[in-house]
Amino acid sequence: MYNFKELYILDFSKAEHYLEIHKIIKAELDFPDYYGANWDAFWDCITDFIDSRGLDLEIIGLDKIYSEFKEDVDILVELLKDLKHIYNDKYANVVKIVIHYGNSKVELT
Repeated sequence: MYNFKELYILDFSKAEHYLEIHKIIKAELDFPDYYGANWDAFWDCITDFIDSRGLDLEIIGLDKIYSEFKEDVDILVELLKDLKHIYNDKYANVVKIVIHYGNSKVELT
């Protein structure tokens, strides 16, 4: 559980169902088997996951699933923004989250 990697990549470009989004998250972030495949479970696991090593995360394919899963994409992005600032910004300098939109990319702040 929670095997550290230098870079994590969430590629949603082929996700066609809501549960596929969470399957990708669970697999790439090595979340435990009891991961509940919902946004509350995501928050619980990602905040357990984060430590002084930080997190370098790149997200691909949100633009491809946005029309089908707009609310979920918005929730994921907001949760990741919140992650950068939990515990009074304790991990703000060690959490890097980049979202690729087509040929451009945006780093969450």
